[in-house]
Amino acid sequence: MLSPFKRVLRRVPGVTPGTRSLERHLLLWLLLPQLVLWLAAAYVTYNVAERYANKAIDASLTTATRALARQVKPIGNGLFIDFPRAAQDIIEADPDDRVYYMVSTPPGQFILGNKQLPPPPPIVDPRLGEPYFYDGTMGDRAQAARPPINVRVAALYLSYGEEGITQRMLVQIARSRASREQLAKQILVDTALPLSALMALMSMIVWAGIRAGLAPLSRMRALVEDRAPNDLAPIELEAAPQEVRALAKAINSLLAEVQESVSSQKRFISDAAHQLRTPLAGLKSQTELALHETSDPALKARLQRVNESATRSAHLVNQLLTLARAEPESAIGQGRARVDLRKLTAELSAELVPRAIAAGIDLGVDGVDDAPPVGVMGHAFLLREALTNLVDNALRYAGRGSVVTVRAKAQGAQAVVEVEDNGPGLAEGDRERVFQRFVRATHEGSGCGLGLAIVREIVGRHGGTIVLESVEPRGLRAVMRLPRLA
Repeated sequence: MLSPFKRVLRRVPGVTPGTRSLERHLLLWLLLPQLVLWLAAAYVTYNVAERYANKAIDASLTTATRALARQVKPIGNGLFIDFPRAAQDIIEADPDDRVYYMVSTPPGQFILGNKQLPPPPPIVDPRLGEPYFYDGTMGDRAQAARPPINVRVAALYLSYGEEGITQRMLVQIARSRASREQLAKQILVDTALPLSALMALMSMIVWAGIRAGLAPLSRMRALVEDRAPNDLAPIELEAAPQEVRALAKAINSLLAEVQESVSSQKRFISDAAHQLRTPLAGLKSQTELALHETSDPALKARLQRVNESATRSAHLVNQLLTLARAEPESAIGQGRARVDLRKLTAELSAELVPRAIAAGIDLGVDGVDDAPPVGVMGHAFLLREALTNLVDNALRYAGRGSVVTVRAKAQGAQAVVEVEDNGPGLAEGDRERVFQRFVRATHEGSGCGLGLAIVREIVGRHGGTIVLESVEPRGLRAVMRLPRLA
């Protein structure tokens, strides 16, 4: 059974059991931007690394281009190429990072090197002696099946020839971009690993901060979950942040309103029951006097029915008052104390013996002499009412000539009270149904269908259980179990 303020919270729009966790929500919104920034930083780092790798490669290509250009010496209107085979082998020695070259004059007319080098972008009036850099692709003639190679190319325009008859020469040196990409990736890895470690550390710090910030909410939840349904005392969270204190104050206001409503309802039921008792007692007394004074059989029968109705109404009022006292909210103001169930059963049975004799029933108690006490912690008045209702039911429905036995005993950590009779008993399908309010399994007797409902309410408030069991060869046994005090 949910406490009243929990039922109200479930009716608040947007507050449902399936709502996403606030902790996960905050983590998502704090860590997701970090992840985006990490990806952006990795992208920027890779591009910066690639740019600096290009600068390093361009510097080496510039040196190689000028060195190669010096090996081509103009002689009159011709060229003298001093490029020995050993120098070619040195340039092309590394198969993983090959260097390709080409000399052409006029530009585009192959003289020396590798014809597969991509041409430079069109330039109307290139500057002589200043290298131009560009990216391109080329095929490897030695391995025609090999896919095109991405290269970085340096192009150097030179002039040669006699005065007035000058010609242009193009010297190109290309290098695979694999080394550049490898260098950029290595820089990215060397940068990303420490950055990832910092991100992980920051994520842990953020997670710890969120948990610490939400800890007051967890404490408030624990305070609410650990409460008994009848505990409407205010929540105390003075050391919590302002937002949590505001929430606690709102819940406390709701608890105060619920407590006031419950108190008003309790006062109304108590007042109504007390107000009804007086006229019903007067009506019962007057009908009893009239029954003794009249001799008319017809009038006497009518007065007898009025008396029975008044008796039944008085019993109903008493039961309603007992049920109101047994409600969890009403039990708040009743102090708990140690109760000896064995002593309670003996005293109550002794009080009900005259009524049992009048009903022609043998009422007795088992295990009283020199038996140790069976102690429980509870409300003595409510436990007495519960036991009274169990014995009352047995006396009402067992029938004349029956035997009703009451016993209290200890079974491990439980205190057990049994009320057993050898009456007609109850069908199996009715043993649970009769614990509902205003439900009766028979139309015989003058019960109102509240006795067992009151018993279950009281036993439940004490953390116990109540069941009905059949007795062989015939009869019924009510078994009440409560937590026992050591």
